[in-house]
Amino acid sequence: MTPTAPTVFVVDDDDLVRASIHGMLKSVGLRSETFGTAQEFLRSKRPDGPSCLVLDVRLPGVSGLDFQRELADAGIRIPIIFITGHADIPMTVKAMKSGAVEFLTKPFRDQDLLDAVQQALDRDRVMRQQQNELGELRKRYESLTTREREVMGMVVSGMLNKQIAFELGTSEITVKIQRGHVMRKMQADSLADLVRMAAKLELPPGGRG
Repeated sequence: MTPTAPTVFVVDDDDLVRASIHGMLKSVGLRSETFGTAQEFLRSKRPDGPSCLVLDVRLPGVSGLDFQRELADAGIRIPIIFITGHADIPMTVKAMKSGAVEFLTKPFRDQDLLDAVQQALDRDRVMRQQQNELGELRKRYESLTTREREVMGMVVSGMLNKQIAFELGTSEITVKIQRGHVMRKMQADSLADLVRMAAKLELPPGGRG
């Protein structure tokens, strides 16, 4: 398997459930790793590629919902599909509000789980792509000088070159050159493109933060 091949993690304290889900995923060409407890999953070395978590709500030690919160607190962003034999409406609502992809009650149809897994993996691929793009954007921004960052902040806030020059106590020509450096280093094709980048980077107004 390549490092980017998707992996489905299954956490359920029932051996038969784990084996059944593993076999089903294997039958459609999906790689999976199974765990009996949440702690086993946390101790495992997870491959770096698209993934999702099929999680039993009732686990020994910690409930699936508590584990969902623990993962979020630890900054582990992984799409979760809950499975349970004893669902209730408040539990389902809480799980979905916290970002779960699906909440399936046992016994569920194989196709329902496969559909949910596909949706979860798609969501994770999109999230990873966005994170990669943001990381690349941050690198470009870090390549700017302090003055270029100031100029960028003022440009995206709508200020004209002469206004920026007055604000910074420099010449309009100098601002024009610095603005050109910003556009080139940020790989922005237009002002609108630069504004979008600033929004993604969540830059403070004026770029002086």
